[in-house]
Amino acid sequence: MLPEFQLPFNFYIHAACIQVLGAALHQRKIVEGECRERVIFYISRKLKDSEFRYGETQIECLCLVWALEKLHYYLKVAIFEAYTDCTALTSQLNMKTTKRHMLRWKIAIQEYRGNMTIIYEEGKSHPNSDGLSKWPLENLKSKPANDQEVADKIPIHFM
Repeated sequence: MLPEFQLPFNFYIHAACIQVLGAALHQRKIVEGECRERVIFYISRKLKDSEFRYGETQIECLCLVWALEKLHYYLKVAIFEAYTDCTALTSQLNMKTTKRHMLRWKIAIQEYRGNMTIIYEEGKSHPNSDGLSKWPLENLKSKPANDQEVADKIPIHFM
């Protein structure tokens, strides 16, 4: 669905223990007198070899930065709430650090600080990004995943 940029976004991020990043961009809209959250975009990817050495909080921070970069066309001009299941993420962003990658990430996140609020929420409260981070598809730019590959990889249930 197409987003309405005058409405705020909900942005869910998750980094799974199996070393995968996932994010989901949603938007709340009133439909037939009821507030509903609708999906705008889903993204996920596996960690690169050099990223396997990061700690849990750093991987969650990487997930935030990567997702902001991928979805910047939506988020650059919008007000949004970023939901994470990592309580240490906000304190990590406020700490002084000498690690270059963390400094770069902090600078990248600063572009969104006026429009973004980071909110802690238990992982089971946002299964959309949690599920994406547990069943990633291979990132094949030359050969996109077909519908059958997606159906085989990700358990899809219809109601």
